[in-house]
Amino acid sequence: MFVKNNVLIMKKQILILISFFLFNVGFTQHTKGLVTNEKGKSMLLGEVNRASFNHKDFDWFSKNYDAYLSNDKIINLLKDELQSYKIKVFFGSWCGDSKRNVPVFLKILDESNLSKEHIEIIALDRKDEAYKQSPNRAEKGLNIHRVPTFIFYKDGKEINRIVEHPKETFERDILKIIQGKKYVSKYKAVKLIDTLLNNQRESLETQEKQLIRYLPEIAEGVKELNTYGFVKLYANELEKARYAFELNAKVYPNHYVTHFSLGKFYYQEKNYKKALESLYKSLSLNSKNEKAKELIKEIEHHI
Repeated sequence: MFVKNNVLIMKKQILILISFFLFNVGFTQHTKGLVTNEKGKSMLLGEVNRASFNHKDFDWFSKNYDAYLSNDKIINLLKDELQSYKIKVFFGSWCGDSKRNVPVFLKILDESNLSKEHIEIIALDRKDEAYKQSPNRAEKGLNIHRVPTFIFYKDGKEINRIVEHPKETFERDILKIIQGKKYVSKYKAVKLIDTLLNNQRESLETQEKQLIRYLPEIAEGVKELNTYGFVKLYANELEKARYAFELNAKVYPNHYVTHFSLGKFYYQEKNYKKALESLYKSLSLNSKNEKAKELIKEIEHHI
């Protein structure tokens, strides 16, 4: 009897240990894509799933998801027409626009009954050396320069995209896209330059004067090409980065930001002479640009 009791106790202890192990394995694997950044804060990185947003540090998701009241009439129209599409969502768990808009966008897809298998969600980094990149480079070749970006595919081909936030509402924007109506996403200047760099690079030099006149009419300010340039710089697409920074400085010659960014690019290339020229130009336009002063000191230390 004593031996039998001991065997039963041992079995219970083994079951408890197995349960504890399985619980902890399940718990650690629960939050897909969870990492800790250099400041010790939680962030998402790489491919994630809906369960990833259940982590306590991403409570913004449920708050914004629950708070949004969708347009039932348009949702009913989306239910039939959206099913033949696949969608990629690129976002940053550190980004204000992503926190506001990704929950709303996904709620609309849920209410439209789009299968989760048709939705791919990728979280991007924010640090310089991996700026707006994912670990497996899922964004490569897709011209992701702002987050969130929502890309719509049909039969394997990109049909259109929504960048950062909708022009009207997500429901109306999505409906326009899937009904084939005219819809032009934000940041037309970047789309134009990226297309030219990919397909008509040899003609860029002859078109430059036209571009300098035209871009201010379609660009959303000095930061549009500036951000694109840094995305390309940190993706090691240096020729595209160079072109973006140099062109932006010609389009906005009287803005200190364009010359500062161009100076940073030349600094990265160790072209210190050109870097100093651009940085001093930036300072002449804004004498309070402390970052330019710091970078000049750093360059002078090198030469």
